[in-house]
Amino acid sequence: MTAATVADVYRNALAGPGDLDGWVAEGPVGVEHRDGGLVLRSTADEAALVADGRGDHAHFTYWCPEVFGADVEVAWDFRPLAGDGLAMLFFAASGTEGRDLFDPSLAERTGYYPQYHSGDVATLHVSYLRRKWPTEKRFRTCNLRKSPGFRLVAQGADPLPGPEDADGHYRVRVTKRGADVAFAIDDLTLFTFHDDAPLGAGRIGFRQMAPLVAHYRNLEVTPLS
Repeated sequence: MTAATVADVYRNALAGPGDLDGWVAEGPVGVEHRDGGLVLRSTADEAALVADGRGDHAHFTYWCPEVFGADVEVAWDFRPLAGDGLAMLFFAASGTEGRDLFDPSLAERTGYYPQYHSGDVATLHVSYLRRKWPTEKRFRTCNLRKSPGFRLVAQGADPLPGPEDADGHYRVRVTKRGADVAFAIDDLTLFTFHDDAPLGAGRIGFRQMAPLVAHYRNLEVTPLS
């Protein structure tokens, strides 16, 4: 595995198969390594699932195996390559009632979104590059929700271009310190949130909605004192 933890900072280039040792795929995750990073896409036949009334099962979540502390900064390079859809980061994720995210007593998860926002997962999740539905394309925002409960707790403008206009990678950053959360892209802060009941330590995971294809690289998680 080439991912490294140096001075308690987790760094992962996401550049090769070894960088994904221990990562947990939930749903139809398609993985390819290209240009020094990781390309994610859904492997599902979304059209067939939509025709069958199961279109929301075309999406996926991909979990980093590390458990990070309550106060962290998570940053990564992101570039949309093709397709409409949505990108999301889960962070501070654990099972409810103090259980580990992968505790066998938790309900099975298969990438279907209600399993994450209204099930037995406690997490914050920020969605960005929201282009899946016409309303998201008309008025583009980044949303922060807290689960369980699917509560929208913060919102800001989404500055990211679609794949046709993307110019290289964009540095996406989530900062969680104590009760305060901030979200920024290329050092532009898009929203902040003060949580009256902050979550503690947990895992992070990338989520995508089909048919988005996106490139990730240079994941870095820094503990904050």
